[in-house]
This record gives sequence, C-alpha cells and structure tokens, in this order.
Amino acid sequence: MAPSLTDGTDDTDGQEAPAPFGRERPSRLIDVAVALLLLIADAVILVVAAVLLLAVGMGRAHSPYSSEAVRTSGTPVLTWLVIWGVPAVAAAGAVVHARLRMPVTAVVQGLFTLACTVLAIAWTRMLLS
Repeated sequence: MAPSLTDGTDDTDGQEAPAPFGRERPSRLIDVAVALLLLIADAVILVVAAVLLLAVGMGRAHSPYSSEAVRTSGTPVLTWLVIWGVPAVAAAGAVVHARLRMPVTAVVQGLFTLACTVLAIAWTRMLLS
C-alpha cells in the first residue's frame, strides 16, 4: 500500500518550508535603524516647515503689501498640492511600512503623518485668512 499524504512522513527532515518571497519580516534591528533614519529626516522636514510657516505668517501680517487685493488674488494650485501632498505621501509611507511588517517604522511614519496634517491645517488657515 502506498503511503498517504498525511501519514507524517516527508522529505524535509524536520525543516520548515521556506516562506514565500516577500513575506519575511525584516529583522527588528533593521526596523529600528530605518525608523531612526526616518525620524531624523522627518524632524528636519518638520522644523523647516514650521520655520517657513512662522516666517511667511509674520511676513503676511506685517507686510505693507498685504492689502486685501493681494490676499484675495488666490493661492497657486502647486502650493496647495505641496501643503496637502506631504501628509498624503507620509500616510502612504506609513501604510507601506505597515504592509512590510515594520511596526516601529510604521509608528514613526504615522506620527509624522499626524504632525504634517497639523502643519497643513495651520498653513491652510494662514493662507485663507
């Protein structure tokens, strides 16, 4: 009688079958290293954005050219794309890192998304006022 497929005999000698390509989780060390690099880059981005927000806001408030005609002329579409595109890209990065099973990096990118969204709201309020 031929052996059944479920009789416990196999040719792998106790070795587990390799995981499908792309499904292995990166090591925790790689996850933390990537998270630290992104944390530094995110901090630089946030500081530059906050300083620009402060400088532009102060310039609009005290500029002799900040008449009503200048403020109602509209904001270029590219400006709105940058202001709201950064949080969108950050959110996509957080989702990608979560799908790559890098939890520390995903949390760092999620917090960066939150900070970018707060800054985008502040920029929007400033440009619309």
